[in-house]
Amino acid sequence: MGQTECTTKCAKLKPLGNRVLVQRLEAEEKLKGGIILPDTAKKKQEKARVVALGDGKKDKQGQLIPMPVNMGDIILMEKYSGQEVKLENEEYIILRADDIIAIIEE
Repeated sequence: MGQTECTTKCAKLKPLGNRVLVQRLEAEEKLKGGIILPDTAKKKQEKARVVALGDGKKDKQGQLIPMPVNMGDIILMEKYSGQEVKLENEEYIILRADDIIAIIEE
């Protein structure tokens, strides 16, 4: 999903503070041996694409701490972190920036 496509779809949902809206990347459907996995057997991916950002949080002096990720970044997140939400038949996850483990460079 491209950034412009998500801007129109996700415009109704803006994360607050240091929260990030992400969409999980699809799990592999076929194993190396050619076996195709049904949806019920697929493991949920911990990789996701950032589709919206909050403004960040403030430090003790009131200065805004910038978000550690950007729109479109592929991230690795903690397995059970965040709140799943459904918007226009698309599934998203809202999680805290602190629950992001790493940015995956492509």
